[in-house]
Amino acid sequence: MEPNLEQITAQARTAAEELLDAAGLRPGDLFVVGCSSSEVLGGRIGKASSEAAARAVFGGIYPVLRERGIYLAAQCCEHLNRALIIEGECAQRYGYEPVCVVPQPKAGGSFAVQAWRAFERPTAVEHIRAHAGLDIGGTLIGMHLREVAVPVRLSLDHIGAAILLCARTRPKYIGGSRAVYE
Repeated sequence: MEPNLEQITAQARTAAEELLDAAGLRPGDLFVVGCSSSEVLGGRIGKASSEAAARAVFGGIYPVLRERGIYLAAQCCEHLNRALIIEGECAQRYGYEPVCVVPQPKAGGSFAVQAWRAFERPTAVEHIRAHAGLDIGGTLIGMHLREVAVPVRLSLDHIGAAILLCARTRPKYIGGSRAVYE
């Protein structure tokens, strides 16, 4: 059975819009996406990379982020130690040190390849601290979120066949019993 790529794009768009609304991100904030195109198509992570599925997911998420002035960080797969592809401007703004690698469908992942192709000045970095993110298919984005991650439930829990997990972040509460919080 052929995957419905238009439906996958629509699901990705909905997920991005709902998470952005829940997280209250502002222009210049950082949004991480880990996406297993294999899982989106019902396969096992890392075993059936699909540029078509990745293109469909990317096509749903990236325009929404650009429209709101949010930076996308595309997480690579374990073969590149979960490095991230971001815009060069983003790396400079946040002081992230570039590393030398160009993602490939089976070494970095098809979603990261789509980001590399779409970005004006794609840059690979090893670490970021994102304000929110989508984990599509069990890609483990938690290492790239700020310290206090808060799970967010959306109206959908899958993109294609892949399980969808989402998080926003918040500042730490500190100060004890006499502290006052906003």
